[in-house]
Amino acid sequence: MTHFLDDLATLARDTPDAVALRWFGGRDGARVREEVTFAGLAERVERTASGLRAQGMEPGDRVLFSIRPRPEGVVLCLAILRACGAVVFVDPGSTPELFAARIAAARPRWAATEALLYAASSGPLRGVARSRGLLLPDYGRLPVRHLYSGRWLPGVPRGARRAARVLADDVLPAVALPAAPSGADGGADGGSPDGGDPALIVFTSGTTAEPKAVVHTADTLGGMLGLFAQVGGLRAGQRAHTDQMFLGLPAVLSGGTWEIPARAPKDAPEAFARGVAGADSSFLVPADVTALLDVLEARGADGSPVGSPAAGPAVGPAVLAVGAAPVTVALLERGRRVLPGTRWIAVYGATEILPAAMTDADEKIAAAAGSGTAASAGSDGGSDGGAPGDLVGRPLGGIGVRIDTAVVGLDEDLPEAGAEGDAAAGTDTDAGAPGDGPAVGELVLTGPSLMAGYLADLDAGKPRVTEHRTGDLAYQDEDGRIVLVGRNRDMIIRGTVNIYPGLFEPRLRDLPGVGDAVMVGVPMPDGDERVVLVVTAEHAAGEGAPRDSAEPRGKGVPWVRAGTDLARSVADQVARVLDHGALPDLVVEASHVPLAGRSRKPDRHALVGLVSPLAGTVRA
Repeated sequence: MTHFLDDLATLARDTPDAVALRWFGGRDGARVREEVTFAGLAERVERTASGLRAQGMEPGDRVLFSIRPRPEGVVLCLAILRACGAVVFVDPGSTPELFAARIAAARPRWAATEALLYAASSGPLRGVARSRGLLLPDYGRLPVRHLYSGRWLPGVPRGARRAARVLADDVLPAVALPAAPSGADGGADGGSPDGGDPALIVFTSGTTAEPKAVVHTADTLGGMLGLFAQVGGLRAGQRAHTDQMFLGLPAVLSGGTWEIPARAPKDAPEAFARGVAGADSSFLVPADVTALLDVLEARGADGSPVGSPAAGPAVGPAVLAVGAAPVTVALLERGRRVLPGTRWIAVYGATEILPAAMTDADEKIAAAAGSGTAASAGSDGGSDGGAPGDLVGRPLGGIGVRIDTAVVGLDEDLPEAGAEGDAAAGTDTDAGAPGDGPAVGELVLTGPSLMAGYLADLDAGKPRVTEHRTGDLAYQDEDGRIVLVGRNRDMIIRGTVNIYPGLFEPRLRDLPGVGDAVMVGVPMPDGDERVVLVVTAEHAAGEGAPRDSAEPRGKGVPWVRAGTDLARSVADQVARVLDHGALPDLVVEASHVPLAGRSRKPDRHALVGLVSPLAGTVRA
């Protein structure tokens, strides 16, 4: 069985002196700090993998990984995979209890951590981190073997080895990948069965009792990288300027150069704008796109203010893929206006199977115009009056699509199925071969990048999954394109974080003085969401206005206010009970929570409308 990193060895032999990694830095982020050739990268990965094995890393060992994309970190990550270890991503900003639960679930034997993170979690910078709301765990006290990147800082535990120095003089023989279990299912395209131990573990959600993590193997990672190569149209000699590994690595394995910005785009948009200009491809989340466009609109191509005689059209990459959150028509229209020479692509997928489908700006905007809405599309763009929704595009090669119409979705908000659709029976449709009508149901996906399963299930001995139920309600139009029309479970997407309100609301309701608590996501023009926590007063839920309000009580449309005593009190306490990634942007108090549907659930749609003005956003 081949490993996707075998392609790196081939490139090192065929194009040894070509640049594989280019890392930028300096005060303005424009200076090249380090370049690594294909020959150098392959050698460092193999020698580091041998060094890890020589120090005791065994196949299946799990490595807690907290290093930003840098050549040193990229080499270490690939070396862990080459040594048949598993890279474990855990958000260090989660609550201490949840972090501990995730570590207990992952059972890592190693930790690979930036020296700065050790210093911020146990050294002199701990107070600074706490002042910024980060209750970082004490990495140095974890009972694991420690590797660190960067220069040594106070807080790095005694005995820790710097990653750049874990190099064996002699490359040890590679460890053979385990064979796939007998009878394992192949991908949707009939390819080779998935095999191997876990290679990547990503914690996505869950509670302290049941932390949830997605598990990928070397094979499914290889499938993922191959699909991203389709998205970017990657070829040898191209430049991919991005801080996202899932586009950077495919670029390298395609024979191109992964250009790594000095800082994340949202943190240094000016530097990113300079670096990405003229690149062949890039990948951004919607919030980063907004930061980039803000910078580009504030100046001309030569740095002149927009509107001045010298100002010209801004320059971007040839292809800019946007994903990890909903991509709105408004964002694509703005992007196309600011960077008219760039091909804008919207990518759809999930951590469990990524990427799955794509569409470009022209197609998505045309579909929305045809349906008569700002962000929807009918079965052929809407001209036949088909069910409205959000066009996410055609499935990528190898992705299988099934629309399960037997799923019971949103009570009142589901559009009706097409005239020939049957809402009472499940339908199976292959990508590119839609059924007779736009029957709406839960979108179910298969393909070469499908995860092996969830960590708790696999560790309990359960079989690998054969499909992923996305939770998205969708249909396929007559061209085989996927159109989303809603969700059959609540989820908020902010940045790259999926927030499931139902996991956190019970803990919020236990806070002093709180009667009810509902988290909602307020859509923003760029497709991101602002998280708003709505609370009601204890003993007053459903019976009136906020306690310090002079407004009349009643059970009609709720009164919603920010800055009340209760709202301020809850805002001061949420960091104790929520992940850092789930902290609300705003806490408000409501007189009561409106209900809707046959099940009388909280009417989140109504709440979004009520809190949007307070959140300072325009509702999509």
